[in-house]
Amino acid sequence: MVKKNVTMGDIAKVMNVSTVTVSKALGEREGVSEALRERIKRKAEEMGYRFRRGERVFSETLNRNIGIVVAKSVIGDPSSLCWELYKHIVELLRKQEFYGMLEVFDDSETGADIPPPVRDGRADGLILIGQFPDDYIEKLISLYIPIVFLDFSRSRAGADMVISDGFFGAYTLTSYLIANGHRRIGFVGNINSIPSVQDRYLGFYKALLENRLQLRSEWIVSDRAAWSGMLGTYEPASLPTAFVCGSDEIAYKLVNQLTDNGLRVPDDISVVGYDNHTYSTMCRPHLTTMDINSFALASEAVEIILHKIRDRGFSRGVTLIAGKLVRRDSVKNLFA
Repeated sequence: MVKKNVTMGDIAKVMNVSTVTVSKALGEREGVSEALRERIKRKAEEMGYRFRRGERVFSETLNRNIGIVVAKSVIGDPSSLCWELYKHIVELLRKQEFYGMLEVFDDSETGADIPPPVRDGRADGLILIGQFPDDYIEKLISLYIPIVFLDFSRSRAGADMVISDGFFGAYTLTSYLIANGHRRIGFVGNINSIPSVQDRYLGFYKALLENRLQLRSEWIVSDRAAWSGMLGTYEPASLPTAFVCGSDEIAYKLVNQLTDNGLRVPDDISVVGYDNHTYSTMCRPHLTTMDINSFALASEAVEIILHKIRDRGFSRGVTLIAGKLVRRDSVKNLFA
């Protein structure tokens, strides 16, 4: 029989303390009394826990598990970017003889619990997909476990993040509209609550500024306002000739709203989306959009987390992954 490697969770159970306390004690971090720290170290040695003295981090034999944490609110759609990233990550980890463990964070509840694979010492590192509350992130960082943030848009000093370049992507989409003769361009999206959409809005605005085009506040429409039928109150002559949307889902719903109001896409108004999601080809006409390179995002995240596990001093900072413009049928060339 192969002897099971002793984990921090095993030590915590014997000592009747939390895994967090064991991690702090063996990692020489604050929050543990010296007396308790010494008792935990002695017990770790007695149990055969493998670590190197003289280093800040005490390293046990790898479990070869990576926790993949996603927010409950973003996993309902099986065709979403979240699921694409998860599938790529699991496949890439398998090639490196690591196992990806999915953990769902319930962002509808208050409080921030430690993922079970971390709590019981099974995870060698974590990849977090999407946005999470600050208190949850701080709690995970305090455990001194390697973490990579994927598709995470908030600034955080010293964190390793892999992000799709939404700013440049929306800049490229808007520039494409301008190259096709559009000078009256609006934006639809939740720019005050969704960081990734805010980045896309800023890229849209940069393209307008560079081309000395006016940003008209009445053409910056929240997605909820668009669905409530607000666009139907505009006369066609007062509408922009094109809309940049914060996502393909938003664009798909916008096209339906415009159609319900008797407007034809792209003959009367052009619409572009973002993500190259299923909605982009469900839409009639098919949407011009920006493809997010989900495989490149996942590849970078896996490479960084495995490097951080091998070398706890390693950090790459922010990695931006460029997308690719996908031209379809939802944009009219006004020069033609």
